[in-house]
Amino acid sequence: MHAPAPPGPVGRRRVALSLTALALLLTPACTTPSNASDNPTAAPPLPAPDDGDGGSGEASGTGSSGSGDGPSDDVPDGPLSDRVVVIDPGHNGGNADAPDEINAMVPAGPGEKACDTVGAETADGYAEHEFNWELSLLVRDRLEADGATVVLTRSDDEGVGPCIDDRARIGNEADADAAVSIHADGGPESGRGFHVITPGDVPGFTDDIVEPSRLLAGDLRREYREGTGVPYADYLADEGLDERTDLGGLNMSDVPKVFLEAGNLRNPEDAALLTDPGWRERAADAIARGVAVYLLRS
Repeated sequence: MHAPAPPGPVGRRRVALSLTALALLLTPACTTPSNASDNPTAAPPLPAPDDGDGGSGEASGTGSSGSGDGPSDDVPDGPLSDRVVVIDPGHNGGNADAPDEINAMVPAGPGEKACDTVGAETADGYAEHEFNWELSLLVRDRLEADGATVVLTRSDDEGVGPCIDDRARIGNEADADAAVSIHADGGPESGRGFHVITPGDVPGFTDDIVEPSRLLAGDLRREYREGTGVPYADYLADEGLDERTDLGGLNMSDVPKVFLEAGNLRNPEDAALLTDPGWRERAADAIARGVAVYLLRS
């Protein structure tokens, strides 16, 4: 049994998440995209960008044990009460001090990759692992407020890992209805914007999750853009969607899963948003809405 996560920065409160999601379900945009760019299945596969220093690399999760963090006991009933969501805060605060552990090779689908990476940071030193953790707690609070069972892949921001295959394993063992790995990119300073990474077709690994993951990506992309005002990334991906076959966190997943690169920490305009606690609250609202819309219509 996993230890409960520490209380999040905001209290557990019922929000109008389910009402918003249900209203969105009744709009044509949710089920009948008006053009190909709004249809997650229409985005063509793109070549995988270089992982660089980990800003677009693998999601990392739990403490050093890699066991994940189970749901709390005070989850209320609600429209998502029969759903399980895994939230994977990328990287971890202890990774930089554990090079041997995070550089160890682990299964990543057909091949192997490093266990984890350190992640990106802003010019002022705000670390991606901290952003990922803070935003993940806010998203957890919102989903739990509507009754979802939420599993975090790590229990704090001080541990090492877990490795990319363990992050996927946590979602698989939870039999999650959806899994979202939360990251912020470390792209070129001149580039800004967000993108959602979906699994490409890797025979024997992702065959059964490609399509539901694209639907999850489409709902998350729409709600995140509308709720945060962050544009689609202008330096990679295709209108906010990026299909990849090289990420172990996706390849090893047996449940619908996507990565959200919430913005570019190296871009001053994006960094100003990502470091703003008030903006992170709005971002958490948008992410939770996107997940809820997917769950309520899947």
